[in-house]
Amino acid sequence: MRCPFCSAADTRVADSRLASDGDQVRRRRECLSCKERFTTYETAELSLPRVVKSNDQREPFNEQKLRAGLLRALEKRPVGSEQIELSVVALKKKLSTLGVREVSSRAIGDLVMDALKKLDDVAYVRFASVYRQFEDVSDFREMIEHLETEVDTQ
Repeated sequence: MRCPFCSAADTRVADSRLASDGDQVRRRRECLSCKERFTTYETAELSLPRVVKSNDQREPFNEQKLRAGLLRALEKRPVGSEQIELSVVALKKKLSTLGVREVSSRAIGDLVMDALKKLDDVAYVRFASVYRQFEDVSDFREMIEHLETEVDTQ
């Protein structure tokens, strides 16, 4: 690993620890030339399936689109950025462990809705209104009534 300060190629690992619930290794490194210390994170490279859009176009999975959709739904809601990042990691993990080469955008949307339901009901309804293309107020009413019956049965 090159030193980010002096670009020397020789660095040594001073400390290693598990991070992100064991999905990453956090390493403290020291440059042997300039003696500066820096942190790196090592993660397993998982191959994510290609996304099949509703018009049958295929594109590589884009983590930024996933995160942007979650952030848009959770805007001005009391959900911390750490919870959002954990959801992104969990969603990517779920997609990578499906064992398929392609996944429909609808399936990804369903997974996102499940994640949002656990995080925040308002964000869940926001996302659903766009994702399921609500036409009028009655669609919102049905969604909210469905949520209320789920809460009552729990």
